[in-house]
Amino acid sequence: NTEHGGERISLERYVQAYYFTRILEHANQKLDQLSNGRYQLIRRKEEDRKNISSGLNLNVLDQYTGTERDVKTLSGGETFLASLSLALGLSEAVQQQSGCVQINAMFIDEGFGTLDDSSIHDAMEVLESVRRSSGMIGIISHVQLLESNIPTHLEVIKSGEGSRIRLV
Repeated sequence: NTEHGGERISLERYVQAYYFTRILEHANQKLDQLSNGRYQLIRRKEEDRKNISSGLNLNVLDQYTGTERDVKTLSGGETFLASLSLALGLSEAVQQQSGCVQINAMFIDEGFGTLDDSSIHDAMEVLESVRRSSGMIGIISHVQLLESNIPTHLEVIKSGEGSRIRLV
């Protein structure tokens, strides 16, 4: 056990909190872009310190209202943007911490259907910057706007005889 801010915590909890903080730093850079500066993810200060996930839960700071609230209050589209930010933040933190680890591909399965056109555009800009620096981004989606803005894609065609794919 070690002391952290006047309270005793296990070494495991300390290490988790350290890495979680690094992930949030990277995630918030992306979320700032995706939400046009509106949201920031912050670690929740737990009242009950005995909770096993104490210090590892999230709130969102809404810059428009100046209030902090549970991430569960985000809309579907906002939740997708926060999740995407966390995934990108985790990827960056892992690559930064482990100099020999490089993540060259990322796949995102849906979620874009919950976004409006402006949010899709913002997400695509962030993903394009990640793709330029890190490699391939694969998106699994049915959203027409994505299909028309991504130059190369695979189309899954279903039939009674099974599914087939076509490179477009």
